[in-house]
Amino acid sequence: MLPFPEPTAPASSRGEVFLCYLDFFRATAIAKVEALPEADLRRSRLPSGWTPLELLKHLTHVELRWIEWGFEGRQVENPWGDWKNDRWQVDPGETRESLTTCLRTQGEHTSEVVRTTDLAAVGQPGPRWRGAEPATLERVLFHLLQEYARHLGHLDVVAELATGETGE
Repeated sequence: MLPFPEPTAPASSRGEVFLCYLDFFRATAIAKVEALPEADLRRSRLPSGWTPLELLKHLTHVELRWIEWGFEGRQVENPWGDWKNDRWQVDPGETRESLTTCLRTQGEHTSEVVRTTDLAAVGQPGPRWRGAEPATLERVLFHLLQEYARHLGHLDVVAELATGETGE
């Protein structure tokens, strides 16, 4: 497990600060799902009905939508591939291993973009922005951090209900 990126830890740039937090949140989400019993991966413990595997797939698509489809303006075949019938979905053939691999791979792409792009750079125009002016990379990264922080809190509750484990 990665150590929590303490605010007093030295960092060479603001981009490095973003990456430390994103890497920590991503690794913590993966570790929590890896620690769950198999029976709890496709089971919801909350009234909203999402499952831990659905959450992993959602986080992958969040990074895909905001970095590749949004900021980079790339053509993405199915940017909303985590949604079906107005909720998150995971196909029966998708596994804990395949979804954690996808999230790690997407995270590597995000990290490469952050390492090679100025935070003030403005994203490419495209459908992600819904007609608004594209955001800077810094604003996109703030958004990703809030997504991860919020969903990791949700996953904390599910992990505690499933295993009794608390904390990071």
